[in-house]
Amino acid sequence: MNETRNSNETLNLTGSVGSFVRSRQEYYYREFEKIQAAKRFPWPWNTTAALAGPFWGSSRGMWGFFWTFLILEVLAFVQIGRGWWGDLGADKLARLERLTLKSNEFMAKYNAAIAAGDPDAASHLNRAENLKKIASRVAEEAALAAEGATTILLTGIALLIGLRLIQGFYANLRYEKQYLSWRANPSGTVAGVSWMRVGLAGMLWLAIVPLTLYRFTVGKIDPGLEPYVAGFPIERRAYYAPVSEWLDSGFDWLSIEGAGVFDGVVSAIRTLVGGLETVLVDAPWPVVMTVIVVVAWRLAGPRVAVFTAVALAYLALFGLWETSMVTVALLGAAAFLCVLFGIPLGIWFGKNQRAYNAAQPVLDFMQTMPAFVYLIPIIAFFGTGKPPGVLATLVFGMPPVIRLTALGIRGVPERTREAAIAFGCTRWTLLKDVEIPLALPSIMTGINQTILMCLSMVVIASLIGAKGLGQDVLIALQYAAKGQGMLAGLAILFCAMVIDRIVQGHYKRSAVHRR
Repeated sequence: MNETRNSNETLNLTGSVGSFVRSRQEYYYREFEKIQAAKRFPWPWNTTAALAGPFWGSSRGMWGFFWTFLILEVLAFVQIGRGWWGDLGADKLARLERLTLKSNEFMAKYNAAIAAGDPDAASHLNRAENLKKIASRVAEEAALAAEGATTILLTGIALLIGLRLIQGFYANLRYEKQYLSWRANPSGTVAGVSWMRVGLAGMLWLAIVPLTLYRFTVGKIDPGLEPYVAGFPIERRAYYAPVSEWLDSGFDWLSIEGAGVFDGVVSAIRTLVGGLETVLVDAPWPVVMTVIVVVAWRLAGPRVAVFTAVALAYLALFGLWETSMVTVALLGAAAFLCVLFGIPLGIWFGKNQRAYNAAQPVLDFMQTMPAFVYLIPIIAFFGTGKPPGVLATLVFGMPPVIRLTALGIRGVPERTREAAIAFGCTRWTLLKDVEIPLALPSIMTGINQTILMCLSMVVIASLIGAKGLGQDVLIALQYAAKGQGMLAGLAILFCAMVIDRIVQGHYKRSAVHRR
């Protein structure tokens, strides 16, 4: 009975492997059985995979196998090509020819000077002899480069053979994993051999290998011909210049037509920054320092208050108080605007997946676009000074608070929402008393990240006239004033740490009281 059962299981497994591989069924059944039964490395060998290389993987739909070994084999082909027909010492020989011609030229001048009785003839001879010495060294380097061609060729051949051996031993292991995936999900896993996939792999090979070999062996392609060799005629002056001029015209038109809106935004931000500077800069620094320390004590506790006092004392002791408070004013305005607009947007995106999907590319753009790039439209529309600096900081610092607020809102358990609605909560009450408190840890993390990212923009914003500590760092960079730059950098660090400790300390103390 047991023998009959084992025989049936063997037949079923054989049929399963046959349905998967569809060719050389007995071979792959033996190999898969050996792999599954092995306690150590089974040392499987596939001659077809060793000979066909990446094409074996592509024929079975294993494109990761194909791309990995194709790229590695391209490296081997490049070494073989460089060693076989690549002129490794061409640049050295060209330099040797130039040096020889120049040496002969000085020798001719020396002979002419000797014939004319010129007392400076020795200088021409010295130059000629020095050039000959340099030419001899270059000739030795060219000979060594030519001799190294054999080593490079052998290295490439050894690498190619090694890669084919690896593919021969690895192929069945990888194919067995694909077989197990096919058994778990037959509709989602490729099975069998397809010559169409082999043809596609061949076209990819022809598109990659020949041009790469030509590029790294024969020599550099002429910049004017390289786009045409690649198969797509692209010239910088054909597309780049017209599009650039069109963008310039668009920026000019928009800056003129929207001047009223842009001026209004600048005026509003200037008023906000001016109010903060009046409190932080114009007031006596001992008064401001005392108020900040008391606020830190009340919101975050005595430890944060002591740290705040030490950090502010550093700013006052080294004469960085005024520039630091200008920086804090800029940071406060930018962070306030980020939180003011970012949290409502994050709540909306957390509740509306379509809106979040539409906004996600914009948020990616805001975070990944280099800061120096989006300074260009900000200068074009808003000019230079502190308000444009705040706007640049706003663009860079708002995405974290939006993303993390949306993440916190989406993380509220659905059962909690349903229970609150069942007890009669309105939409506003649900948001205010249930969703926001539960999402508060994520929201506070977003605020923390926004504050730190806004402060990291201080130096960049100083490039467009935002002033503050960023201007001190910028001047230190221009004049290589290492000490000045370090002191200003530490001041920026202390400002960031003070703000972060107060905000996070207040949140932690509030959470403890709520418990």
